[in-house]
Amino acid sequence: MHIYADADALPTAIKEILFRAAMRLRIGLTLVANKNLQIPMSQHIATIRVGQGFDVVDAAIVEIVKPGDLVITADIPLAALVIEKDAHALNPRGELYTKDNIKGRLAMRNLLYELRSGGVVTGGPPPLSNRDREAFANQFDIFMTKHVQTEVPD
Repeated sequence: MHIYADADALPTAIKEILFRAAMRLRIGLTLVANKNLQIPMSQHIATIRVGQGFDVVDAAIVEIVKPGDLVITADIPLAALVIEKDAHALNPRGELYTKDNIKGRLAMRNLLYELRSGGVVTGGPPPLSNRDREAFANQFDIFMTKHVQTEVPD
């Protein structure tokens, strides 16, 4: 398993959780973005910088993700594409997207997009809260415990 992060707008607190986990579990983590990113020195952590443009980061992730991998993203259309490839998607607020819930999330996202386009709903999600960060850390830990089969020496 490898972890990929849609890193353009990924909060620093979530990146730090991912960095610690990659080094502790010795598992690959790749942050994909269309800008340069600062990452800790580790053989387990890498970045991929892609060009500017609509959904360029998403396309890069979809191209390289394999079944069983985990993608960290708040982008519901990207999560849907990842799930189609039998990989997993986790929202930075701690929601695990699955085959059972992704269609409903995508429909709600599309509805809100239409409402915003029509001027009915404005604004985006609130800033990441401590509760959101804890929810992510908890769900990420549950996922990793279930999916990582290696013993890690102390």
